[in-house]
Amino acid sequence: MDLDSKEVVAKIEEFRKTKSCSQATLMGICAVAGLPTEELALLAKGFSGGIGGTFSEGTCGAVTGAVMALGLLGEDENKIISASKRLFDEFKDEYGSVTCGYISKDGDDKSPCVEVCLYTGDKVCKYLKE
Repeated sequence: MDLDSKEVVAKIEEFRKTKSCSQATLMGICAVAGLPTEELALLAKGFSGGIGGTFSEGTCGAVTGAVMALGLLGEDENKIISASKRLFDEFKDEYGSVTCGYISKDGDDKSPCVEVCLYTGDKVCKYLKE
């Protein structure tokens, strides 16, 4: 699947104004793919704040949203699993952790949140092209 990364980034930025990282990432990627976003917002709601607001224990919502998008848009299960692992590893290398609390200082500093959403959205676009 060939998604325009610039369109995905713009959609994620738009959704992140009112939605959590998991919601904005999933919705932004899938909106560009032509999927309806209202139900996706509901699906991703519980992943906010590192899964249910666990912050220091939970996975970053940008990662969970991106993995959900890979599952919805990817065609081959093995490629989806491989891309999900690759995303996890590359994200961890880039940001030092995949834990929401590490990135957001347990929710006290959400300044990196848009950046991590855009990072994962761009990665999903690349992976889906391969």
